[in-house]
Amino acid sequence: MHPREPVDRALRLSALGYNDREVAAFCGVSLGAVQKWRTGVRRVREDEDRRRNGSCPRCYNRPLDRPSYSYLLGLYLGDGHISLGPKRVHRLSIFCGDSWPGLIEAAARNLAAVMPTSSVSRRQHTGCTEVKSYSTHWACLFPQHGPGKKHERAIVLADWQHEIVTEHPGPLARGLIHSDGYRGTNRVRRPVGGEDKWYEYPRYLFKNESADILRLYGEALDRLGVAWRYNKRNEISVARRDAVARLDEFVGPKF
Repeated sequence: MHPREPVDRALRLSALGYNDREVAAFCGVSLGAVQKWRTGVRRVREDEDRRRNGSCPRCYNRPLDRPSYSYLLGLYLGDGHISLGPKRVHRLSIFCGDSWPGLIEAAARNLAAVMPTSSVSRRQHTGCTEVKSYSTHWACLFPQHGPGKKHERAIVLADWQHEIVTEHPGPLARGLIHSDGYRGTNRVRRPVGGEDKWYEYPRYLFKNESADILRLYGEALDRLGVAWRYNKRNEISVARRDAVARLDEFVGPKF
């Protein structure tokens, strides 16, 4: 039987998305040992108890990484999906454009931080990467899960979620921008002295068909002291210089 330390280290590396062979090399153990620890075959009893009784912050009062959860909530509301598989196991998937490798890494890192007892994996699709994690408790952490598209049903936060996003509005805004928004340069033409002159300035745009999700984004900006307005029916703009500078403290360009 291996000591507790290499087992815990191997499970953490697996949760971050490393494959079994890489984990075995990092930890100096056999490939078979890593596979057994990850899948639960012949896992030591205390580890089984820890996974069963400590996996869900809502069901077992495990401490929750609240900033990571706030960010992950933003990703889920934009580009996330929860599906139910065999044995009542839920799969939380975050779909990230391949143009933003940093976003893919951030999604994997925060999935692992919120549910450290579940491994994180990736699946390549055309133009995007699905970052996913399996747990029987993902629906506990995201009660907004339900049938149909998000903009076709009410999206209302539970009291405990509202407490977290009130405490950590920056990560929520970052997650929402990373899913359905961007920071870019706006170019406008204005007549000056009989001539047309072009002006450029940075701005954030966030677009979503759900009025509830737009409202949550606006509330997060209010908590951060960021001035914003509806640019379109389904789009919020942050364009004032001081407001962009303030939001840059929490978000910045995608990468």
